[in-house]
Amino acid sequence: MLNEPSLCTRREDGRDLPVLVWRAERPLLSASSAALGGGLGVRSWVINATVPMSYDRDDPVEHLAELAAGCGLDGSGVGLLTGVDVAKVVARTDTGVRVWATVGLGVPIWAAAPPEPAPVVAAVPGAGRHPVGTVNTVVYVPARLGPAALINAVATATEAKAQAIAELGMPGTGTPTDAVTVCCPTEGPEAPYGGPRSTWGAPLARAVHRAVLAGGARPVPPGSQRSGG
Repeated sequence: MLNEPSLCTRREDGRDLPVLVWRAERPLLSASSAALGGGLGVRSWVINATVPMSYDRDDPVEHLAELAAGCGLDGSGVGLLTGVDVAKVVARTDTGVRVWATVGLGVPIWAAAPPEPAPVVAAVPGAGRHPVGTVNTVVYVPARLGPAALINAVATATEAKAQAIAELGMPGTGTPTDAVTVCCPTEGPEAPYGGPRSTWGAPLARAVHRAVLAGGARPVPPGSQRSGG
């Protein structure tokens, strides 16, 4: 299984910045949209690292690999970046499915939007021309999902996130840099479906929805963004 995350701190550019680290008891199947370790494969760990809102490195994969090594991780894993303080991760469980979300909604966008006529501001790699605004979701399903079901589970998590954002009254379906990682065991009978009405997709959707709803509803001090990432 994927263990509860531990919180590490690294010194970078004169700041102490947090990193969440999940370690798998044994390697897991993963489907992820992350910069490091994205795609389909077998992974042993996940990290979610806070970066400054001014983050402008153009080598996020190499940066994440450095952070993983600094946390004592080796082998294949998944790496995520966010402007949110990852110490404020929100966790939810439903029928054995475990979800962790770091929720930053400072820059909500509609997925199907017209092209932008001009640059807005400098951004994180992969964000287009938007400032940092990220919802990172990590999911553990306690049963083996077939390849199609694993991909479907990523879509289901994304649908549930968009539902929560709508219920928060935010004008968008997500942010330019959102990422999802779904992990499951490598052994056991394959569950064939991961949609929102399937055996494992339904609790996954409920848990993601509750986690994003809770993370996005947190009060923010006057003068700051609704969420920090």
